[in-house]
Amino acid sequence: MPQKWDPRTYEKNAAFVPALAEGALEWLAPQSGERILDLGCGDGQLTQRIAATGASVIGIDASPQMVAAARARGLNVDHGPAEKLPYPDHTFEAVFSNAVLHWVRGQDDMLSQVRRVLRPGGRFVAEMGGHGNIAAIRVAFAAVLAHRGFAKLGERDNYYPTQEAYARRLERHSFTVKRILLFPRPTPLNDGGMEGWLNTFYRGALDALPEDLRKTAVDETVSLLAPALRAHDGRWTADYVRLRFEATV
Repeated sequence: MPQKWDPRTYEKNAAFVPALAEGALEWLAPQSGERILDLGCGDGQLTQRIAATGASVIGIDASPQMVAAARARGLNVDHGPAEKLPYPDHTFEAVFSNAVLHWVRGQDDMLSQVRRVLRPGGRFVAEMGGHGNIAAIRVAFAAVLAHRGFAKLGERDNYYPTQEAYARRLERHSFTVKRILLFPRPTPLNDGGMEGWLNTFYRGALDALPEDLRKTAVDETVSLLAPALRAHDGRWTADYVRLRFEATV
């Protein structure tokens, strides 16, 4: 199901996403005066950080709610999909993306667009979910929905590639891969715990369930995951695996 985003819920339950983007931002190393596109900018927290370096940054996001939240920060943000960027050829010195590309359905269309809008010598720096990302969460949620007769809704179709597979995909689009890294990043969750995480990142699937089953699905998934992902003090850690890369044209 298409994912749905609520900026207030995201800020409450997913504050760790921009907070843990330091490594990706270091790889980007934005310079004053550079034209940079923040692809999938969400509510604009990282767009704002890039702009603070003196770079000329534009954000774009497919969620109108997130675009509105980013514009409320005073940022220059457009609404649109990653697969069809509304910018002329060779507009940007860099394209940046954090925790977004695994949501993109048309990977090849997106990469063609990114390459098109980059200037010669420009760079594409991104971090996304990698192979094995949230494996326990995906299996538990899918099992709960299958047991309830909604197996189709449990088939999360995000794209979590290996570093070898994504390097080959980038190269097919004439990028030169400068560096690419797949690494586990166990991620402590906010006070909302796993319940808050599920209500944020599985919003589309949950809203497609009958209303009387939504809380049950969340509660049963939480119960399945507790032995593996909840510590004795009650704190939750999500089993994240990230893929980070820098590629140039």
